[in-house]
Formats: sequence, C-alpha cells, structure tokens
Amino acid sequence: MPDHPLSIDPTSDGAKYDVMGVGNSLVDVIAHASDDFVEREGLLKGSMTLIEADRAVSLYHSMGTAVEMSGGSAANTMCGIASFGGRAAYIGKVADDDLGLVFAHDLRAVGVAFRPGRPEGSQRTGRCLILVTPDAQRTMNTFLGMSSWLHAGDLDTDAIAASRVVYLEGYLFDRDEAKDAYRVAACTAHDAGRLVSLTLSDSFCVDRHRSDFRSLVAHDVDVLFGNADELRALYEVSSFDAAIEAVRADCHLAAITNGKAGSVIVTRDRVIHVDAVPVERVVDTTGAGDLYAAGFLHGLTTGRLLEECGRLGSIAAAEVISHVGPRPLVELRRLVDF
Repeated sequence: MPDHPLSIDPTSDGAKYDVMGVGNSLVDVIAHASDDFVEREGLLKGSMTLIEADRAVSLYHSMGTAVEMSGGSAANTMCGIASFGGRAAYIGKVADDDLGLVFAHDLRAVGVAFRPGRPEGSQRTGRCLILVTPDAQRTMNTFLGMSSWLHAGDLDTDAIAASRVVYLEGYLFDRDEAKDAYRVAACTAHDAGRLVSLTLSDSFCVDRHRSDFRSLVAHDVDVLFGNADELRALYEVSSFDAAIEAVRADCHLAAITNGKAGSVIVTRDRVIHVDAVPVERVVDTTGAGDLYAAGFLHGLTTGRLLEECGRLGSIAAAEVISHVGPRPLVELRRLVDF
C-alpha cells in the first residue's frame, strides 16, 4: 500500500526519465581556506553570495590550490540519481566555451542526459568559487554567467512531460524569465500527470524570493526540499517545529534536513524522523543537501516507502560530506547494496 498520496508506480507510467532537473549550470572551483582568509576577503561565512565577473576573477586568483569540477545544485542532484542507477536528465544554460564543454561532458559521462539551452550573446559559462573552512562549512561566491539567462524557450517540454518528477532549483530564481520558466515547467509536468519538486537552496535565497517561493509551495510544488534554516526563513519563524507545522498546511510532501539530527519527512498527517548516517570525518558539506534530494527522489521514483526514501537520502549525503566535492566518488547503488 502507498504510504503517501504521491506514490509512484514505476512499472506502469511510461516515463522516459525518473527525474528532470532544471537549474544553474556552473563549474565549481573548490579550495580549502582559513577563517582568517574568509574574513580578510570580506566574505559571509556559510552563505552563497552572487558576484560579478571582475570579483570572480580577483577571488579566483586569491584562492589557493583548487579542485575544478562541474557543479550546480540541481545538476549535482541529477548526478546522484544516476549514481543510484536512476534515469536522470538536466536542463541548463552554458556558453559555447571551454567550461561549457566541460560541464556537458561531466554530466553525460555519469549517465545524465544534458539538454542545454541556447547560448546567448557574449555571456560566459557560470562558475562557483567555494571556500571550505576547517569546520567543513562552505562559503560560496557565484558568478552565474550564462546560467542565469534560462527562459521558457530553453525548456524541453516533451522531456519534462516524460519525467516522473521535475526538480527545480531555488538558486535560479533571480530573474523574471527564470521564474516564468519554472511556472511553465511546473504546468507542463502537472498537465502530464507528473510531480513537481523544489529545493529552497539557501536561506539567503529564500529571503530574496520569499513571497514567490511561498506561492510556489502552496500552489505548484508537490515535494519540497530544504534544510531547517531555510524552512524557518520561508515561514519567518524561529522554531523548527513551527516551520514543520506551516509546511504541512502548504505542501503534500516535504523532506527537510537538520544536520547531525538527520532529517524530517513531512506529510499532511505524518512527521517521520530519519537518522543521519554516521560519518567518521566530515570533510566538506558542499552538496550534502543536493545528494540527500538525490537519494530521496530515487526512492520516491522507484516506489519506496518514505522511510526508505529518507534513508537513501542520508546514505548519499553521508558519502558526499566525507570528501571534497559535491558529487559522489563511489557508485551510490553499491552502498545501498552493501
């Protein structure tokens, strides 16, 4: 018996993809840094800050030895789903430049179908400069570049309609054209009988777009992802319990992470607590929420019970925080089998 009203029967829905992600297409540049460096550069520790091209260049040259890899929140989630053995696809904009080619190659190499939007003007492929401090917190400085110019005309509506879930990234919500694209994607999915999910991405992102997010969650979103800080920011409450009660009234299903305390899965009539998977040493929290969403969505689209969905999310998050970088270094399906 299904344990929630959004249960999916993967044997009879004719879907081509399990999940279609829509978000910012970025290349991550990840470096370890001291707290003194973060303070000296005038950065807000633990946050995501949008920066312009000149600042991106100067900060890049100030950073130490870095690891460069394709990133972007929703793209990380799609890679996680592919690592579980799921069928994932992704829509995002990159420029026709070296980083754009790298981004496309990295997705396709792990089995994610990449459907790029049309390049426009002289914009370059976006990048995110990530500084990881000794406490494993990440401070992100993002030059969106081409990624932020996504609009409704870039969507592959046939592919969205053929996906069990469309997964929308909150970080992309800064331009009106992107907001319109999200609404078109949500309508396309619902018209085809599919589910719509949204990740809140960042509490500062929530502060910028609270009214739009509240409207989306109440009217267009079936499955909401976020962490405790983001959910409190969404409903402007100080209590996690109060935020849980608020989201229960708005959304059919929410999966909210809460650090070492694990996660909470919320439906209209249930609140399920899922323990975090222990990690010997937390190295880098970049991508933890992205990979939790990957595990949860893989479970949801393969007909698992909600407790199992949360457990898969916890397994994926534990793997990614045990090393530098926002994507798994081992096949997640092997961890589940083990």
